[in-house]
Amino acid sequence: MSKAALDLLCIGNAIVDILAPVSPETLSLLGATPGAMRLVDAEEAAHIESMITPKEVMGGGSAANTAVVAHRIGARVGYLGKVAADAAGRQYIAELRGQGISFPSEPIENAAMPTARCIVLVTPDGQRTMHTYLGVSTLFNRDDLDEAFVTSASILYMEGYLFDKAEAQSAFREAASMAHKAGRKVALTLSDSFCVDRHRAAFLELIRHHIDIVFANEAEICALYETQDFDEAIRHVADDAMLAVITRSEQGAVIIEGKNVTTIPTHPVKLVDSTGAGDAFAGGFLAFYTRGRDLIACAQAGHAAAASVIARIGARPDAAFALA
Repeated sequence: MSKAALDLLCIGNAIVDILAPVSPETLSLLGATPGAMRLVDAEEAAHIESMITPKEVMGGGSAANTAVVAHRIGARVGYLGKVAADAAGRQYIAELRGQGISFPSEPIENAAMPTARCIVLVTPDGQRTMHTYLGVSTLFNRDDLDEAFVTSASILYMEGYLFDKAEAQSAFREAASMAHKAGRKVALTLSDSFCVDRHRAAFLELIRHHIDIVFANEAEICALYETQDFDEAIRHVADDAMLAVITRSEQGAVIIEGKNVTTIPTHPVKLVDSTGAGDAFAGGFLAFYTRGRDLIACAQAGHAAAASVIARIGARPDAAFALA
């Protein structure tokens, strides 16, 4: 196995986040389920944008958020995602590259769809409800994988939100095969319980045959195994994955490695905006994991990263965030 040039390579939907504070009544008018992520078309996205006043517009996307957090902690990080050659797409690439993240993809000229965007509606309790127009990001496929780049990272991390299209599912399996042939590890985040519901069988096949490390929250792992019993879900994932890391909000995180199940508590933090908490946790965990730190230290780094994110508006920590 050759020495890795990167610690972490993240693959996901390249999305511009539009964050706006809203009242619960606005969510009700939109027919939105609080805390959920729903895919919308261009027309509905425009309608929602007409009803809000954005507070921030920034680069987002689950795996990209993870990439940024891991890089801030000192990991060498790369990213793959698809954007159009519009203003949003060019800004997205420039932002990631400007932070020192390797992003070899170029924006698509004359794309049939614009760069993706996620409208994040934040209620006064800090809960975030997302409406996502995926645009050109849905076109990600096998041709977007550069084998030398994929195999240059110690860990390949893939975002479940990207798993909707058959072409992307094929790309996930191919990328995992590339990584494993080079002796690398492959991680997957389930991303969203509704995403799991849409593709349960495909996710299970991917985890059982291609994934080393699974990241999920409690709702997602229970959805995967169609149970309301968290302990039952834990027993199942122990059989299917080499390592699973499950976040449970204020209850901390649970690490499952074979028969070993360890709970790592977290500390209370005033919640401002929960957007990106799971992404940040994964970034902190993996940054420490690639340094060879023990699993408890990795989870503690994940908690610290998530705490930094949820204490402010937006899916990424502020520029001062760092961990030793």
